[in-house]
Amino acid sequence: MNKIIRAHLSLVIVSLIYAATFSIAKEVMPVYVPPFAFVLVRAGSAMLLFWLVSVFFVKEKVDKKDIPRLALLGVCGVAVNQILFLNGLSQTTPINASIIMVSNPVFVLLIAAILLKEKISFSKIAGIAFGIAGALLLLLFNKNFSFGSETIKGDVMVLINSMSWAAYIVLVKPLMQKYNAFTIVKWVFLFGFIYVFPFGFQEFKEINWASMPITVWRDILFVVLGSTFLAYLLNTYALRALSPSVVSIYTYFQPFLTTLIAVFFYHNDALDTRKIVSGILIVIGVILVSQPFRSAKPDF
Repeated sequence: MNKIIRAHLSLVIVSLIYAATFSIAKEVMPVYVPPFAFVLVRAGSAMLLFWLVSVFFVKEKVDKKDIPRLALLGVCGVAVNQILFLNGLSQTTPINASIIMVSNPVFVLLIAAILLKEKISFSKIAGIAFGIAGALLLLLFNKNFSFGSETIKGDVMVLINSMSWAAYIVLVKPLMQKYNAFTIVKWVFLFGFIYVFPFGFQEFKEINWASMPITVWRDILFVVLGSTFLAYLLNTYALRALSPSVVSIYTYFQPFLTTLIAVFFYHNDALDTRKIVSGILIVIGVILVSQPFRSAKPDF
């Protein structure tokens, strides 16, 4: 299978995982696991998994000059990203968070243009515009849409998280030309775990593990294995073949896939014209942003 196709399939899987994460993580927080403790569980578990796999299957050394970049990626890709996302999600609604994450491809496009010299072409601008239109058409008419004073703190956290994740996607791209995806994410999560440990350790000690229902254990396992281990790995892998802008445009698929899951698996929604048009707009956006580009050599 062509590496470009594999990269796109990886991003479809990531979109499915993230589409479910908004609601699944909300079931865990803050009733059973406080947000900071959940970040620690997520980062620590994923770190152990990445290093364990690497020990047996991917033995690759990292140049000392790349350690500072990996440390920075641990900040924006794990610490800031996860702390603000999970904390923000606990104080807002899944729909609000989905709407705010629509900003991510815009931030990626701007950061990539500055650091990677990625050309801001008309097709990319048009593609992002189509993606935004499709996602907002789906989200803004949702009955759970509720921006307001009660959610503003969480909304701001999710917005900063969106910026941080955009920086991660752009900054990790040059390393993909040198290292295996496992090598990168194991170091990113090692640094990320070090950063989040002081924030989450106290809350972690307060978790009452014995009282958790089996469904909550299942949700935690999904977030650790799916939303963290697999999603980070596939995102990083996709960046080997695709530009940061293409990777980020898949953000627009998440609310659409969430809707499809509700329609076909839970039968608590209906497939109507608005949803079909939304999906078409998002697909057009992905196609336009995926058009080949030439970029100058990164200056960092």
